[in-house]
Amino acid sequence: WTAWTHTRSGFVRIIIIFLQFLILLFLRQKMSETFLSGFDEGGVEGDAVLRDDLTIVTPGDVITEEEGYMRGHGTYFHDGKLLAAVAGVVERVNKVISVRPVRSRYVGDIGDVVVGRVTEVGQRRWTVDTQSRLDSVLKLSSVNLPGGVLRRKSASDELMMRSFFKEGDIISAEVQQIYQENGTLSLHTRSLKYGNLGPGIFMVVPPVLVRRSKNHFHTLPCGVVVVLGNNGYIWIGASLPDDTTKRGGAEEMVISDDMRRRMARVRNSIHALSRRMLSIFDTTIIHTYEDSESYEVKDMLTLEAVTTITARALNLCLGL
Repeated sequence: WTAWTHTRSGFVRIIIIFLQFLILLFLRQKMSETFLSGFDEGGVEGDAVLRDDLTIVTPGDVITEEEGYMRGHGTYFHDGKLLAAVAGVVERVNKVISVRPVRSRYVGDIGDVVVGRVTEVGQRRWTVDTQSRLDSVLKLSSVNLPGGVLRRKSASDELMMRSFFKEGDIISAEVQQIYQENGTLSLHTRSLKYGNLGPGIFMVVPPVLVRRSKNHFHTLPCGVVVVLGNNGYIWIGASLPDDTTKRGGAEEMVISDDMRRRMARVRNSIHALSRRMLSIFDTTIIHTYEDSESYEVKDMLTLEAVTTITARALNLCLGL
């Protein structure tokens, strides 16, 4: 009986290991299908998938077999080959090759336009969620006073901080500084185009999909305003406040039912682009919005609809 028990235990362990192996294979296949959906098979070089100047890889894909390259973040060497450790976009700086993961937290650069949510009002500063590893900081000295008045901030201004921004507010800002100690982002809203965004739709996409450009504030032909944050946070609204330093006016704005439907269609258009892992900028949003007009808003995110309405945006991203 003891021998039979040991034999049965060993047999069960073998079955468990085999099942785990099958599950890993299945997960890898599903991850590859999800991540690479929408890309042509003709762009394959080795295991990596090419999209113009972008090389997109999944874990285990061969990036290069050439010698002389150095391993960066998200890569590892195996049998003389440089392989990807994460799913993302290959980046090369001289001889250093790294993979920027698609599903990572936002890593800011000075000058980035971000959309954030105020989470805390502290002593002479606001804490802002910007989808980075740590909450960002917006100092009282880095904001415009109501009306765009420029002067030194006083103790009375500190007492009135919640009249500028309070918990839950969605704001736009710019990255002013990155603290070397822990990578915390310091923001500013000194320009009148930055500040409180008011009522609208707030959504989240992978930061790597938002294309960097000179302008991240767009008024689409349909009349909807979109603010594309480099951090992957996006705000969709009917209009931007005339003065982002003042509270009250935007919150009292009435949005018509027709405008709400257009905003919802823009939101679903951006979500469809995100599902296809396509670059998100004003042109791809406009193409997807226009091609979606044959669908009801509630039907836009079906598999067939997503494939159809993003076809023109896909060709644009591929340069076809």
